[in-house]
Amino acid sequence: MAVSRNMPILIVDDYKTMLRIVRNLLKQIGFENVDEATDGSAALTKLRDKDYQLIISDWNMEPMTGLQLLKEVRNDSKLQTMPFIMITAESKPDNVIEARKAGVNNYIVKPFNAETLRAKLAAVLAA
Repeated sequence: MAVSRNMPILIVDDYKTMLRIVRNLLKQIGFENVDEATDGSAALTKLRDKDYQLIISDWNMEPMTGLQLLKEVRNDSKLQTMPFIMITAESKPDNVIEARKAGVNNYIVKPFNAETLRAKLAAVLAA
């Protein structure tokens, strides 16, 4: 599958600095069609209004966590096949297992760089 550098991506994080970091890393690897949401419920609204091709979400957010967002996406017939990458500072095996069970496509542990993000994107989008 050829990956369009212009594909719409939604990044979700309640920490503005992290949104900026992820946006800049995406830009470094050639993706510039990026929107932001500051929590899971705001993300769901955007996801239902626009056709995104990838979600990159933080795990730890209030009031809706990244895991809750993932479950909502997987339960929505229009969104359920959308690639979903979870970002977290937690590398606990239980969290990885829980996210996998919920249908996450890939997982990135902070801190990470553009090369890590590129590799995760390639793995998810090539599938």
